Amino acid sequence: MRVIGLETSCDESGVAIYDAREGLLAQRLHSQSRMHAEYAGVVPELASRDHVRRILPLVTEVMREAGTGWGQIDGIAYTAGPGLVGALLVGASVGRSLAWSRGLPAVPVHHLEGHLLAALLERPAPVCPFVALLVSGGHTLLVKVERAGRYEIIGETLDDAVGEAFDKTATLLDLPYPGGPALEQLARAGDPARFSFPRPMVDRPGLEFSFSGLKTFAANTLLGYRHASDRDRLRADVARAFQDAVVDTLAIKCRRALRATRLSRLVVAGGVGANRALRQRLTELAREEGGEAFFPRAEFCTDNGAMIAFAGCLRLQGGEWTRGGFDVRARWPLDALQAIAPG
Repeated sequence: MRVIGLETSCDESGVAIYDAREGLLAQRLHSQSRMHAEYAGVVPELASRDHVRRILPLVTEVMREAGTGWGQIDGIAYTAGPGLVGALLVGASVGRSLAWSRGLPAVPVHHLEGHLLAALLERPAPVCPFVALLVSGGHTLLVKVERAGRYEIIGETLDDAVGEAFDKTATLLDLPYPGGPALEQLARAGDPARFSFPRPMVDRPGLEFSFSGLKTFAANTLLGYRHASDRDRLRADVARAFQDAVVDTLAIKCRRALRATRLSRLVVAGGVGANRALRQRLTELAREEGGEAFFPRAEFCTDNGAMIAFAGCLRLQGGEWTRGGFDVRARWPLDALQAIAPG
């Protein structure tokens, strides 16, 4: 089965073609980060309009790169949520229209399911069951993945997602948008011994997270040193202390999750999963627990069409598709999904 995947949930237009036997054949991604940088965040109306301009040319480019024609396409997958409604409508309407015009089945894909399964595009791929840490700008979840489509959320953030905390702290440090990668780069020059930030909610049992207080702690630290002459050094040291606190907190909760579920495999997904310090720490942690950590390549951590094409292919192989019409959801509980039937 050969499937086109369309991703338009937020500020990146992604298109890919995945073949069940041959793997990923081609992909293209257009990021809107430069356009939104002026506003230090995503402007939904601008995002939607840009998706309209980009999505069909990307489809053409991907099909050319894959050397495939419409006669070789067996289905179309599109992100139906969660995300920005206007942006989701672009991908859904284009996906459904292409499917209708070509007489192909179409399947809506849950954006977070795409992220959770992205590591399965790599070799070696993790084998279910496993614990997944999903960390992005909008979500921070610990998920027990029994098998594709069957997910149990065992921990989540009570306030800011970790990616959101990165972006807010980056703004305090006068870093460009998107803030996560810029903060990571600045943290490399920081002194790990100068400041010690709290590790929120690690002094109590459970797998919940809270990151809004870390942003406030960073703001208060900067305020307390507002007259310091070494402004550049201060910014780097605060960035390092913030990142160390986030990485430690995530590692502590992941260790708890592995022990609570008695699983040995840890999958890390989402944009923050590209952070090198986090990757190194969680790789070491999984090894200490007698298991292994799995990460998608950096380009598959952020939003992309490949993960949607792959997840859509699994669901189409399982006989799942929609007849006419479409619906998108700004919010869509991950654990409400049905398990994917064996294809």
